[in-house]
Amino acid sequence: MGAKNNESLDFLSVFLTGLPGLEAQHGWFSILFFTMYIVAIVGNSLIMAAVQTNPALQEPMYLFLSMLAVTEVGVSVSTLPTVMGILWFNAFQVDFDGCLSQMFFIHTFSCMESGVLLAMSYDRFVAIYNPLRYTAILTLPRIICMGLGITLKSVTLMASLPVLLRRLPYCHTNILSHSYCLHSDLIQLPCADTKLNSILGLAIVLATFGLDSLLIVISYILILYTVLGIASGEGRRKALNTCVSHICAVLVYYVPMIGVSVMHRAAKHASPLIHTLMSNIYLFVPPVLNPIIYSVKTKPIRQGIAGLFSCKRELF
Repeated sequence: MGAKNNESLDFLSVFLTGLPGLEAQHGWFSILFFTMYIVAIVGNSLIMAAVQTNPALQEPMYLFLSMLAVTEVGVSVSTLPTVMGILWFNAFQVDFDGCLSQMFFIHTFSCMESGVLLAMSYDRFVAIYNPLRYTAILTLPRIICMGLGITLKSVTLMASLPVLLRRLPYCHTNILSHSYCLHSDLIQLPCADTKLNSILGLAIVLATFGLDSLLIVISYILILYTVLGIASGEGRRKALNTCVSHICAVLVYYVPMIGVSVMHRAAKHASPLIHTLMSNIYLFVPPVLNPIIYSVKTKPIRQGIAGLFSCKRELF
């Protein structure tokens, strides 16, 4: 079959993969995945609403948490149409441009999430290192600028991926290994040299997730050094306790990511189901767990969410 030209991309389709070997159980898995989507979207939306409506939560820490919730809703909404389409309707086929759009939004929101986690680590460092000037350093305009910077960086870096993929010819069956479109999957499809795409993808990973994770580690080294300088044991305990939720969020985000990377390199011959489950854990678990973590560990967030429901009861 000859290579398809760029005009034919308008008619090109790709085929997604559900849960290999478990197709007969898609109905049961649809209940699990739909429940996870509801928990992720509703949980993060409640956090956003609580921060927006409660004046007591108009502090840097909670504003960054609201940004994190936005990115996690974005990731969940980006994957929902194809994942639930496969599980509910066996809708494995998606048009190429729709696949590129989904890839762009998944990677953009994931990149934004990494950037927000870095901003939150800086927030914790400032709060512990210089608590008296905490709100003077992290003013609302600066927080807004940080949020816009994270968004602009993510959109700019990820916008090049679909553009380059669309310039390549495709000449064989276009089957992806997940129930959503990822760049690592899509660069396997063209029947042309994808070295530039691979190099660009690696550079983006290093410039975003790699650099962000390194700076987060450095932030916590500085935090630990500052905490060890606090005279009282109670003061050290209180200072570290303010970081517990963020540390959990970082681990929930980066550990599955590292696991997926290791699986792709060290366990290439493992069952396709294992690779699929690891990728699903990476994308689905952080949006589900983070609202639970922050609701359990952060009393003002619990009170803010409870306040939303008390206001609704008063209205009715």
